[in-house]
Amino acid sequence: MSVKSPHRLRAWLLDGLTERSARHQGPHGTPPAEHEGHTWWRVMCLTGVDYFSTLGYQPGIAALAAGLLSPLATLVLIALTLLGALPVYRRVAHESPHGEGSIHMLERLLPWWSGKIFVLVLLGFAATDFIITITLSAADASAHVLENPFAPHWLEGERVLITLVLVAALGAVFLKGFREAIGVAVALVGVFLTLNLVVVATSVWLVLTEPVHVEDWWSAMTAEHSSPFVMIGVALLVFPKLALGMSGFETGVAVMPQVRGDASDTYEKPAGRIRDTRKLLTTAAVVMSCFLLLSSLATTILIPQDDFKSGGPANGRALAYLAHAHLGEVFGTVYDVSTIAILWFAGASALAGLLNIVPRYLPRYGMAPEWTRAVRPLVLVFMAIAVAITLWFDADVDAQSGAYATGVLVLMLSAAFASTVAVHHRGRRGATVGFGLITAVFAYTLVANVVERPDGIKIAALFILGIVLTSFASRVHRAFELRSAGVVFDEEALRLIDEVAASGPVRIIANEPQEHSTVEYRAKEYSQREQTHIPGGKPVLFLEVFVRNSSDFTAELAVQGDRKHGARRLRATGPGVPNTIAAVLLEIRDRTGQVPHAYFNWTEGDPVGHLLRFLVFGDGEVAPVTREVLRRAEQDPARRPRVHVG
Repeated sequence: MSVKSPHRLRAWLLDGLTERSARHQGPHGTPPAEHEGHTWWRVMCLTGVDYFSTLGYQPGIAALAAGLLSPLATLVLIALTLLGALPVYRRVAHESPHGEGSIHMLERLLPWWSGKIFVLVLLGFAATDFIITITLSAADASAHVLENPFAPHWLEGERVLITLVLVAALGAVFLKGFREAIGVAVALVGVFLTLNLVVVATSVWLVLTEPVHVEDWWSAMTAEHSSPFVMIGVALLVFPKLALGMSGFETGVAVMPQVRGDASDTYEKPAGRIRDTRKLLTTAAVVMSCFLLLSSLATTILIPQDDFKSGGPANGRALAYLAHAHLGEVFGTVYDVSTIAILWFAGASALAGLLNIVPRYLPRYGMAPEWTRAVRPLVLVFMAIAVAITLWFDADVDAQSGAYATGVLVLMLSAAFASTVAVHHRGRRGATVGFGLITAVFAYTLVANVVERPDGIKIAALFILGIVLTSFASRVHRAFELRSAGVVFDEEALRLIDEVAASGPVRIIANEPQEHSTVEYRAKEYSQREQTHIPGGKPVLFLEVFVRNSSDFTAELAVQGDRKHGARRLRATGPGVPNTIAAVLLEIRDRTGQVPHAYFNWTEGDPVGHLLRFLVFGDGEVAPVTREVLRRAEQDPARRPRVHVG
């Protein structure tokens, strides 16, 4: 049993490991081809567990940030939502209809290593957004638990413990196997929004029937800010702190693969999916904007300002405070349970988003081990990070809001910039100017938020540093893998291989890929036969490798054969010269049933410099690296292609 246990644990952890990224089941998982998808409003509830759940804490954060001007600042936020974020993500849905989002749009703009590094930085901010979503939502859920009058007394002061239990429960669900949960999301969102509507409607009725509340609020606000222009100015300055109210848009485009669309949709032109996703984004934005404005008015007018402060009864739970105060403890408890459930499920949505993003990019770049394509090991990693963040911030909602807003705003800024570039390439000047202005507004909002709360950028910087260092360490560690997703020979290449194999093991001369003359090919063959003792009379093949993009880690290798300058040539394109040669040699061995021989010349120069060239540019000292790649790929020396160097 003890011998088998480690193997069973490994099999359990790596269950579902696949070469296809983002194919696991989850709220954001890409459904299989035969999956019919769901209607857009049901998918809206899926993204809504993240977006709408911010009502649990957003009004309290707005009141802390803007005070009595919270409704005015919220109006600015709504304007940015409907006139900025919504048009941007409607464009993202059009440009990236398969759930890749704005990161994929920007990846296409920058070639080679610059694109990879840029994506790593954006992944750091995305990780900040999603991880803080998990920890902040769990922390706010614990606040609703502790403030409920029916909560056991022994839970008093155990905010961190409750938060950690919720985070652990979230991880346990994913470790067990998180299946598609749109039905659960629909129920949670439906109940939560209904309860919020009751609370907001009751508060509005109370304000209308007792206008003294409005008079008191207006008097206090005008006493604090005598000029309307000053009020507007202050609202414009503080609204970046309210950016959490836009947190669901990136999630909205991530769930696009779940939208059913039309029967006539194709992978290349999913017009119905794009249309319905735009309905999803628009409806969610309008519904959320209405709730944000009404909840901000209700909480600012009806709750004393001191109660919003840290430790106050309305801190992080302003609408729950009103539910208990005006609708009774029983209704308030039902509201608390609903809020706790949707906040917890918002963490599930965020975790599923992470589980989609990481396998989509890092393993493909060679910047993560292959086990990161499996769900369970990643869950353990993300849960460990979430526990550390919870302990660091002491499960404080207000303390985490800065980091959360930073992640959200960077992703929105990147989406706005990507949209600007996309319409510019299409020659649409008016749209380019519009998206450019939105980009500038998001840039200002981000800078203002970072200046006011630098802890957010510090957290993001740690995520970025961690991702970049571990990614490049993984890339170096995996540099000697085959890096081939498959080798495909054309008909002429197969004909040449079979022709040479008829005389015994295939003998390959590695050659530089530049055009040569007949004299040069003959000189190369003669020198190799002399230096490496190729048996006389045995035919040879020249293998020449073109490096397409060394920053790519894996690629399908296309090998073309021809006869030119009196030589039989195989010409391949791959991400690295030694890895490509090794993959071609192994494929030739499997085709012919004989172990091939490869012949190289030593490269002049510093071996350390050649190693760095190999890691960055895919070439360098080819012979020893090819041999090392073959050694790692084939454990049996008898079946390993032979490497000769002269």
